[in-house]
Amino acid sequence: MGRDAGLRRLVLGTLLAAYPGPLPPDWAVELVADGLAGHTLFGTNVHDPARLAASTAALRAVRSDVLVAIDEEGGDVTRLAHATGSPYPGNAALGAVDDTALTRRIHAAIGAELAAVGVTVDLAPTVDVNTADDNPVIGTRAFGADPARVAAHAAAAVRGLQSVGVAACAKHFPGHGATVADSHHELPTVDAGPALLRERDLPPFAAAVDAGVQAIMTAHIRVPALTGDGPATFSRAVLVDLLRGEYGFTGVVVTDALEMKGAAVAAGGVGSAAVRALAAGADLLCLGAKVDAALVERVVAEIVGAIGDGRLDRRRVEQAAARTAALAAWTRRAVPPGPARPGPVPTGIVPTGSGLTGSGPTGSGLTGSVPTGIGYEAARRAVRVEGDLTGFDQPLVVQVHADGTIAEGRVPWGLGPHLRAVEQIRVVSAETDPAAVRRLAADRPIVLVGRNLHRLPGGPALVAALAGTHPVTVVEMGWPGRWRPAGVRAFVTTYGASHANGRAAAEALGLTG
Repeated sequence: MGRDAGLRRLVLGTLLAAYPGPLPPDWAVELVADGLAGHTLFGTNVHDPARLAASTAALRAVRSDVLVAIDEEGGDVTRLAHATGSPYPGNAALGAVDDTALTRRIHAAIGAELAAVGVTVDLAPTVDVNTADDNPVIGTRAFGADPARVAAHAAAAVRGLQSVGVAACAKHFPGHGATVADSHHELPTVDAGPALLRERDLPPFAAAVDAGVQAIMTAHIRVPALTGDGPATFSRAVLVDLLRGEYGFTGVVVTDALEMKGAAVAAGGVGSAAVRALAAGADLLCLGAKVDAALVERVVAEIVGAIGDGRLDRRRVEQAAARTAALAAWTRRAVPPGPARPGPVPTGIVPTGSGLTGSGPTGSGLTGSVPTGIGYEAARRAVRVEGDLTGFDQPLVVQVHADGTIAEGRVPWGLGPHLRAVEQIRVVSAETDPAAVRRLAADRPIVLVGRNLHRLPGGPALVAALAGTHPVTVVEMGWPGRWRPAGVRAFVTTYGASHANGRAAAEALGLTG
């Protein structure tokens, strides 16, 4: 019985679970007491700073070295500010500004907000090189399409986060930027050999390792030259030979969520995926967002069974648990635990339905009616205007609906919160009659706001139809790519759709209050 309990505790030490709601249920706390490595927080766990801090404190009260992780990238992927949009621009905007000192400061500010509510691991930065313009899952999460630029900003982001005691996790190794499929839904393929990967995709990970990154996340992508038919998450050639052997990484290898179809379908379930990831060299297994006690126990049982029947070497699991424990020890040394963690008030967290409220001189700076602070300043610097913006002081603003990815979730975006006495409508491009929009606009110019507008069904046709009769400005809040519609007066690029990006675009158009 004691041996079984010890093995269960060992296996739990390799798992990142999750729980629903603003406060951890009893089973989530009990698993931490039993040895669970930690929990990942999602938007459903984030309601306001006090309750979030209470949640993390409840977990630490059971075991002080519990890992509390979150996907807080800034920009389009935010959990702290999921109700309003992030007060920081994302990586694409920072790459466009190309000031590594600014990137470090932004990530230090994000890290300070996380530390203030007891988060110890940020599953960021994304350091993929976005070489596929129509990449459906990376896009504005990347610092850019140039490996050298991405590498420089990857190192700056890692140093910024870890300077305030929050462990960084560079993702998604060996590089998700060349994919045209989303690994949440399927297993994407990157048809590249080792030489191309070393030249194009791997320099940012090398830079992150040199910067002392504590963790690196795997990608659920197939790279046939290295992984065969399976994903990188299950490939010893990728996780051990390449990442550890060639690039010298000694930290924790974290899996992307094993519930994602790119992993779960390939393995035949989350439990089997966990076994294969551990065998390949992963140390900390992120189960995903939809987790309950029963799922955790099924995964534990699958891993214990694999040890028993020889599919998995116990020493490999001991190695993984030891690395995860070392990460937890690093987070404890880096910043003292508890509510007294230093850093600004976490202004990115706003209760659903509330207005944005002030913060003070540091951090995101949502002060009064005009947001200020480092995030908004950075977003302003990222805006690019092609064409002529004169004559757009009283337009009809048309926001074109675009679904967020699973990684992004449902986060508000657009110019709406920042507009001063300007009419705005929301449309679905494929269902919109341009004549109806023209009638509503009458003699006013039109501002079309979209995310990856050229990829939306009916998006380019809607732009062309309106530009034929009205002065039109397009505000692109997705990955800008190469598309530039003919006939428009101006094309404005924000490199992201965060609250800060939306404010910057509205200011550039002269539409703010």
